[in-house]
Amino acid sequence: MTTELSHWINGQHVKGGSGRFADVFNPATGEVQAKVPLASKDELDAAVAKAAEAQPAWAATNPQRRARVMMEFVRLLNRDMDKLAEALSKEHGKTFVDAKGDVQRGLEVVEFCIGAPHLLKGEYTDGAGPGIDMYSMRQALGVVAGITPFNFPAMIPMWKFAPAISCGNAFILKPSERDPSVPLMLAELMQEAGLPDGILQVVNGDKESVDAILDNETIQAVGFVGSTPIAAYIYERGCANGKRVQCFGGAKNHMIVMPDADMDQAADALVGAGYGAAGERCMAISVAVPVGDETADRLIEKLVPRVEKLKVGPWSDEAADYGPVVTAAARENINRLVQTGIDAGAELVVDGRGMAAPQGYEDGFWVGPHLFDRVTPDMDIYRKEIFGPVLSTVRAASYEEALGLAMDHEYGNGTAIFTRDGDAARDFASRINIGMVGINVPIPVPLAYHTFGGWKKSGFGDLNQHGPDSFRFYTRTKTVTARWPSGIKEGAAFNFKAMD
Repeated sequence: MTTELSHWINGQHVKGGSGRFADVFNPATGEVQAKVPLASKDELDAAVAKAAEAQPAWAATNPQRRARVMMEFVRLLNRDMDKLAEALSKEHGKTFVDAKGDVQRGLEVVEFCIGAPHLLKGEYTDGAGPGIDMYSMRQALGVVAGITPFNFPAMIPMWKFAPAISCGNAFILKPSERDPSVPLMLAELMQEAGLPDGILQVVNGDKESVDAILDNETIQAVGFVGSTPIAAYIYERGCANGKRVQCFGGAKNHMIVMPDADMDQAADALVGAGYGAAGERCMAISVAVPVGDETADRLIEKLVPRVEKLKVGPWSDEAADYGPVVTAAARENINRLVQTGIDAGAELVVDGRGMAAPQGYEDGFWVGPHLFDRVTPDMDIYRKEIFGPVLSTVRAASYEEALGLAMDHEYGNGTAIFTRDGDAARDFASRINIGMVGINVPIPVPLAYHTFGGWKKSGFGDLNQHGPDSFRFYTRTKTVTARWPSGIKEGAAFNFKAMD
């Protein structure tokens, strides 16, 4: 039976009114399991209008009380962790364990946002001039929006709306139409946690909704995560309309393996970082760069049996290492890029094209693990983001050549180096022109109290996601210069009144 999903507007589920719908698949079976409404511009604008009505009262609520909503939201996320993970797995295809990790990394940002009262404090200068004091305050922008991707349908929406709402804003969430159920479930939990109606709106849609967000004059800021071409489009159109915009795009993350690295550790790291979540992660390692042919030979020798043993299966298979990719179109794009690598002369060391689908799931969107060796920088499998379980090995003759490969690539999201040499690691971290760096850590995603963001064509805008940057992005600073007449009037009352 196919379920018809809804929008979440003003604290309740609202049926779509545009008459347009998109299919939501179960990637493990290939079946359509739901229809999601695609909002029109009028529907998006109506949701924004309701958010704008609700926002002033929420902004006037003191930060401590807003933080208490986030505290309760954390409790509810922990309570419903398994329920959220199962719904996520059924629409995205992730294993159950990986889906719980998706929810957990979003939850950690919500935990950070409980500290909003401290993060929103301004600055004060006593006696900036004769009888003059000067202070600044951080104030909410108003109504803001987030456009989030399919690959982390729990984590990235929470990365966006938790700090925005903690700052006193109302938030319009346009999640991916490929796996929209979990964002709707998160909105329900936020209401249960005590969030007033209208402060979090979930509007499902496609490009029409995106353009409506970018053109709506009430929306003051937009955050986006997705592909680089769309990130560039959203950044340019949003900025042209006077909005504050942060956009995060594609990636081609290199892991440099030095001759002195522990090869077992490096191989294990590459398998987890390259094939986990079917490679559908912007922080996946998709390029291994061993330094020297001897290092490359030893690394490939360690990788091949590990990659060949990977088990691909549905979310309900506890032994599965990763699941299907999100759609049939994604599968075909991966297979096409794999073929370009073969045609260009790369050596396909592990060929996942012949992978048999798990029994009972023959129509799912399965892609076996692929391992390439002797890839060169001119090949499409090196230049383009594949977003699938494909690891390319590019052999470098020296450390400087390996460093140059990562630095010259148009993407600059994440990178890693595996070595026992502290000097090499320090040099790498200092010189590399990439936003997130791992030293013997394959997926260097910062914890919630630091900031997440790539460089070059992986990031557009000057402020990153989560951490203190998120509070800067969702607020603006007002500076007050004050002078008071001297003297105290007779009969003045000095009463202490609790702030809370």
